[in-house]
Amino acid sequence: MDLEVEAYLRPPEMDMPPYPPKVITLATGGKMVVRQATREDVPTILQAVKPTIEIERDFYDIVGVRVYAELLGWYRHRMRDMFCLIGQIDGYLVGQVNTRAYSEKLDISLHTLAIERGLRIGAHLFAAKMEYSFEYLGREEVLITAESPIGFRRWMIEYELELREGQHELGGAAPYALTRELYYKHKDRLVAGERPVPDKLMEVAEREIKVVSEQDIVEKILGAKRRIKR
Repeated sequence: MDLEVEAYLRPPEMDMPPYPPKVITLATGGKMVVRQATREDVPTILQAVKPTIEIERDFYDIVGVRVYAELLGWYRHRMRDMFCLIGQIDGYLVGQVNTRAYSEKLDISLHTLAIERGLRIGAHLFAAKMEYSFEYLGREEVLITAESPIGFRRWMIEYELELREGQHELGGAAPYALTRELYYKHKDRLVAGERPVPDKLMEVAEREIKVVSEQDIVEKILGAKRRIKR
C-alpha cells in the first residue's frame, strides 16, 4: 500500500461519543441487544448482508447492495463519519442500521436492514439510531429517504417527517427530515429499550457476532423455504 497517498485518500473522522448498549424485549419475549459495531465487525456483518442482494421482495436487493457498499467503504476508510448499530439475539445478528454524520447539526440516515422479520426489529433499530443522533450526538435534524413502501410507512408516516427540498445523499425519492421536536414527540411511543444491559446478555453479545447460513437468512426474510437465486 502506498501509505503516503493513502493518507490523502482517507477522510478525516469526527469524534463521536459511544452509543450505550441497551436491551429491547420483543413481542416474543426474546431479548435483543442493540450495540455499536466497530470497523473490525464489518467482515462478519457483511456475511449476513450478502445474501440479501439476491432477494427482490420489499427491495431487499437494492438496500442490501447499498448497505454492503457502505459498510465496505467504512471498513476500507472510504466512508466519512459513519456509525453502525447492530441487533443481536443470543449473539445472532438480526439487523443493522447505519448513518453518516454530515455536520455537527445534521446526520444523514442511510439504511435499515432486518434479517428477522415480523418482530419490528427494523423499526426498533431505526429508532435506536435516531436516539443516538439526537440524544448522544446532539444533532438538530436527521435527513431520511425511503426505498420501499414499508420504509415509507415506518419512517415518513410513523414519525410525521417533514418534506424537504433538494436531494438526499442516496438520490431517489424526496428527502424528509426528522427534527428534534418530532423525535421527542414520538420518542415515548417508538423508542424502546432498557439500560444497562444485564452482564450475561452483554457478554454473549460481545463474545461473538453469530450469523446464520445464507439459506436461513433467505428463509427468515421470505418467510418460506425458498432457494437463493444463482
